[in-house]
Amino acid sequence: ADDRFWRLEGDKAGNGTATIRFLPRVEGDELPWVRIFSHGFQGPTGKWYIENSLTTLGENDPVGELNTQLWNSGSEANKEIARKQKRKLSFIANVLVVSDPKHPENEGKVFLFKFGKKIFDKIMDKARPTFEDEKPVNVFDFWEGANFKLRMRKKDGFTNYDESSFSDPAPLGDDDVIVSAAQKQYRLSEFLDRKNFKTYDELKRKLEEVLELNVPTISQTKAPSIAAAPKAVVKTESDVDDDDEELAAFKALAS
Repeated sequence: ADDRFWRLEGDKAGNGTATIRFLPRVEGDELPWVRIFSHGFQGPTGKWYIENSLTTLGENDPVGELNTQLWNSGSEANKEIARKQKRKLSFIANVLVVSDPKHPENEGKVFLFKFGKKIFDKIMDKARPTFEDEKPVNVFDFWEGANFKLRMRKKDGFTNYDESSFSDPAPLGDDDVIVSAAQKQYRLSEFLDRKNFKTYDELKRKLEEVLELNVPTISQTKAPSIAAAPKAVVKTESDVDDDDEELAAFKALAS
């Protein structure tokens, strides 16, 4: 538990509401967010594999390699296992809590906020709007950004943020509020530090322990047998890979 992170707390039904403001890039960081890939699944041993993926750093990852082989095996059973155990995508950004009805003591404070692709897509939709009469908005800007109305509800047993939306662009506050928020932001590049990732060999040993099999490396082309043990996927994750055009549009807007 890292008390630098803010989390929206829901009621007994799993519903919750709050208003936050995404904050700009900190000096030394490339973007006002960082992207993290991770894996979390349970093997036939009953043990769990919960680790950051080296693909976050643009490197080969043993789970990713194994998943690619599963997906390319042509077996629907292998593909189904891959879908269930694919890598997860999350983002981390600095936010200022504008309104938190459950915990008003958080209001006016700067926190780190971890969120998924659904919320990230809403950010990019503002940066690159669909319709010509809509003006692009960099929601991370102190003066021309916008508050984010976070609406959380349970839908089919899962947490859903579809009803969340951005308000009209407006300054975060007066100069004192902006300076105070800027001084309290956290450096995001720390989450991409090597210390937060195990080495390839360490991950491979952990994966073999969880799956109870010898995991082939990328130099071994023979696909593993599904009978050996359940495994995971990378090939099915193309939908969360880099969208160069999207990021280029945001960088141009931010600059």
